[in-house]
Amino acid sequence: MTDQTSLDPRVHPYRPDLAAAHLKGRVQAARYVEGVPCQVRSGFVSLREGPGFEARQSSELLFGESFTVYEEQDGWAWGQNGTDGYVGWLRLEGLDADINAATHRVTDLRAFLYPAPDLKTPFVDILPMGARVAVVGEQGNWRELAGGGWVYHRHLSPLDATPLDPVDTALRFLGTPYLWGGRTSIGIDCSGLIQVALALAGVDSPRDSDQQRASLGTLVSADGTGVDYRRGDLVFWPGHVGIMADATDLVHANAFHMQVTREPLADVVARAGASGINGVRRL
Repeated sequence: MTDQTSLDPRVHPYRPDLAAAHLKGRVQAARYVEGVPCQVRSGFVSLREGPGFEARQSSELLFGESFTVYEEQDGWAWGQNGTDGYVGWLRLEGLDADINAATHRVTDLRAFLYPAPDLKTPFVDILPMGARVAVVGEQGNWRELAGGGWVYHRHLSPLDATPLDPVDTALRFLGTPYLWGGRTSIGIDCSGLIQVALALAGVDSPRDSDQQRASLGTLVSADGTGVDYRRGDLVFWPGHVGIMADATDLVHANAFHMQVTREPLADVVARAGASGINGVRRL
């Protein structure tokens, strides 16, 4: 049996009492279950470390993402995000067993979901940038979604549309409040900003900064020295990441300003002190 310490619990659904059936033989658990595939049907939902509102948020899931449920408990579901593999708990009411294949993606910071193709009707939800939707009809400038609701067409792009520049996308989040585990323009964290920006560029990214450092692009420096920084370079510190807007400025969601900012990389390095750059990767 695999040494369980080698399996990252953030992206492998296992606990001492329960594990995904596909991990049988790799981890020890009291029981193994087949997951139930579902889809996120709320604009965005909080993924938590435990089944309770007091539990810390570890990430968020966006409308249209898949989520495999392995356990239900008092209105909470424990499972795994199909986009980045992240494991956690979310509220059951944010999920739907009916799965619709996406045709479009929200490419504005956010889009309102209306009950009718009429901008004067009260909106029923907010779909964040990166949300994946299935368009099943249209009326004028409005697009009807599978499962109900209408979105203004300019807020959507087909999945096969030209990828967006990740720096341009990151810059659109300037001023967004910092939120631990956030992945939307309501609130976002450092690795969430990178993940969303890369998703619209057609690049799949893991959720956390250490995972991103280990897998994205090509390592051009292990400590930031000797680098001719370019637009789009990813700069990492222990527990932090940002993207270069040009040769001198970094865009990052950070807890110093408690928002997404653009500032000289030299200022960030000076603030970090002993926690220096531990990687620069180029896509």
